[in-house]
Amino acid sequence: MSTEQNKAMDRRFFEEVWNRGNLAVVDELMSSDFKSHDPTIAAGSAGFKHFVSLYRAAFPDVHVTIEDQLAEGDKVVTRWTVRGTHKGDLMGIASTGKQVTVTGINIGRIEGGKFVEGWFNIDDLGLLQQLGVIPSMG
Repeated sequence: MSTEQNKAMDRRFFEEVWNRGNLAVVDELMSSDFKSHDPTIAAGSAGFKHFVSLYRAAFPDVHVTIEDQLAEGDKVVTRWTVRGTHKGDLMGIASTGKQVTVTGINIGRIEGGKFVEGWFNIDDLGLLQQLGVIPSMG
């Protein structure tokens, strides 16, 4: 696949899976033995679907905006911003009703038209501060 096709595939993943909640697209675009380099995301496409379901249940109005995208070879890098309202339980944190804005960067490796490996850098500290779970530094 070309770098432009890889970028388009990643944009589709964000739009369909995160913004629309269409988990069937995970099976279409992600290898069943997907390797996550984030300890909070279990291995495989099933583990990723669980991760998405957990966050979409906690933030049902979640919306991801792609800010930047770069691709080279078999990798695509996406910098994104997510916004949502905390309306459901999130790993033991009861709904706060607070609106949050969180940023992150993903690197996905594509092989045979599917994501086979991913690295994730998400501002979890900022999320927890916005929810009031831990104090803000400032």
